[in-house]
Amino acid sequence: MLRPWSVIAAADSTPGTASFDHAQKSATNAATWVENNWASWLTTGLQIVLIVVIAMVLRAAVRRMITQLIARMNKHTEHRQIGALGGLLVNTERRRQRSEAIGSVLRSVASFLIMGTAALMVLSLMKIDLAPVLASVSVAGVAVGFGARNLVTDFLSGVFMILEDQYGVGDVIDAGVAQGTVIEVGLRVTKLRGDNGEIWYVRNGEVKRIGNLSQGWATAVVDVQVGYRENLDRAREVIARAAEEMSREAPWDETLWEPVEVLGLESVSADSVVIQTQAKTMPGKATTVARELRWRIKKAFDEAGIVIIGGAPIALTEEAATDPAAAVSAPSALSNPNSPQSTASAPLPQEPSAGTHLEK
Repeated sequence: MLRPWSVIAAADSTPGTASFDHAQKSATNAATWVENNWASWLTTGLQIVLIVVIAMVLRAAVRRMITQLIARMNKHTEHRQIGALGGLLVNTERRRQRSEAIGSVLRSVASFLIMGTAALMVLSLMKIDLAPVLASVSVAGVAVGFGARNLVTDFLSGVFMILEDQYGVGDVIDAGVAQGTVIEVGLRVTKLRGDNGEIWYVRNGEVKRIGNLSQGWATAVVDVQVGYRENLDRAREVIARAAEEMSREAPWDETLWEPVEVLGLESVSADSVVIQTQAKTMPGKATTVARELRWRIKKAFDEAGIVIIGGAPIALTEEAATDPAAAVSAPSALSNPNSPQSTASAPLPQEPSAGTHLEK
């Protein structure tokens, strides 16, 4: 039996009407909720924008202030009247590198503190409970701290090394585990160039002591061993004259910072004495000055007739060289063919064979 169309239409329109009414009610509720909360959203959004803007401006201002402070310190240091020793102790390039490193560390710390504080304030405005976040961060920090304690130690050691200016690029240092010329100073690792050309990567946290051979001045020590019977006053005069001539010539006039001193006798033995000479030189030039000073002293002693001895005594060496029989071997008894030794060593004559007797 067929139903009337009106009944069918009414039955079919009931779900659509209900869906429409539900959608209309939802839209009304949403509009009401937005109308009730838009003011707080706008306020929170403006506060977040204000916090971010203030953080960015404060970060830029602090970074610029640190940069200007470092530049002013460098400029003030450059205009100071310092002596030759001060200029070589901390030169302009080294001061610049050190200042840049310190400024980089300070800017990074300032950015981390300012932006971290702004992020926490934004999360608080967004009604996010910071207690679980901070607890998670604390646990993660402890775990990372245990795992990366060596990294943290290296970083902190590098920061204090730069702040205290223990060494810089170009310095020759003895770090205990390695020795060489500093080619790069980092917050975690210091690179050294060894004497044979190798590169050492030294972790800053592993350095227990540092011997800087390039700060202040260096000392060149030369020991000269002469014969026991040599005239010591004359030897002193010859050494002093050679050192004075060296100090007047370039480039040694700039390398030698003080006149060469003849300190006196370092040791006395039965056949020789050792005269010690000392010179204060530019940092890192002690070995070069000592070699040149030995060269000049040797030439001056040769001209003055003063003999430098060492090793085996000269008397024994001369006797061994003047002995003519030292290079001649002992005579042999076999050289005479009539000697009993030659006769005994002569081969026996061959006896005639049996076949030869039968033929005869």
